[in-house]
Amino acid sequence: MSLWEYANPKRFIETAGRILPVLAPLSLLAIAGGLVWGFFFTPEDYRQGATVKIIYLHVPAAMMAINAWVMMLAASLIWLVRRHHVSALAARAAAPVGLTFTAIALVTGALWGQPMWGTWWEWDPRLTSFLILGLFYLGYIALWQAVENPDTAADLTGVLCIVGSVFAVLSRYAVNFWNQGLHQGASLSLDRKGNVSDVFWYPLLLCIAGFVLLFVSLVLLRTMTEIRARRLAVLLARERLA
Repeated sequence: MSLWEYANPKRFIETAGRILPVLAPLSLLAIAGGLVWGFFFTPEDYRQGATVKIIYLHVPAAMMAINAWVMMLAASLIWLVRRHHVSALAARAAAPVGLTFTAIALVTGALWGQPMWGTWWEWDPRLTSFLILGLFYLGYIALWQAVENPDTAADLTGVLCIVGSVFAVLSRYAVNFWNQGLHQGASLSLDRKGNVSDVFWYPLLLCIAGFVLLFVSLVLLRTMTEIRARRLAVLLARERLA
């Protein structure tokens, strides 16, 4: 079986329809379990107190905001190279989801930063690049809405997605690029010593798994909606010409 078979809209909808009833409940269970575990059954941090528990929302949201853009980049490149409409619609479907995760990360980051840094916002390299990434999300969504021809819109947003990927990379690695800045390093790392304490680490992993499953579920659902909307638009156009 070839992966490209799922570029067929009918095959994609059939497969997504089978997967969604499993993924959606799992995502909600994982998120609910991780949040309850993290907020009610973990101790306060010796330096940050109860404020540290916002990590269970902030870190997964920030990770998925960046990874959503990476997924959009991959789907846009597939469209630009192979002209598979499902990939373009998947990229479009992921944008509002990624923007929502970005907003959650920015708001929870401000709530975390105020008691820790004494300010709601700091023009830190990672924070600034993350804010710009959010603006790219807004621009991407607006560009889809502004261009009437869907193929032209997919081409233009694909190019925008490539440009915006620079800020997705900066958001992820800004702490490594610049030593200055208030933002801490990564909470999860390939270096086990760089991770947060185990008591926070395990519920955090569960929350991240839940956010990943939620993202996949929402993108599948929204892509199915985009495909059906495209079909409806074609049918209406044919009726007007008839």
